[in-house]
Amino acid sequence: MGKTIRQDMIALLASGEFSVRDLAHAMGIREKEIVDHMGHIARSVVASGRQLDITPCRCRKCGFVFKERRRFSTPSRCPKCKDTYLDPPLFKIS
Repeated sequence: MGKTIRQDMIALLASGEFSVRDLAHAMGIREKEIVDHMGHIARSVVASGRQLDITPCRCRKCGFVFKERRRFSTPSRCPKCKDTYLDPPLFKIS
């Protein structure tokens, strides 16, 4: 892999689509650390002429999609039905 954690994360994200949990497991670090790095990675990727694609969170009960959410973490519950069973956001670099 690359030299830094962020370079390793960028390489992983360029190879496929990952959730924060998937990235944390692959990198061997905590999910909170992944979320902390994602903002920097998003800016770095744009500066290099690529794009960070985000598949938004979705409620598994009512189907609500968090289209306007700008945070990289998974929300705690659905604002529509208040259920906590949510699909996490997925990230990839294209």
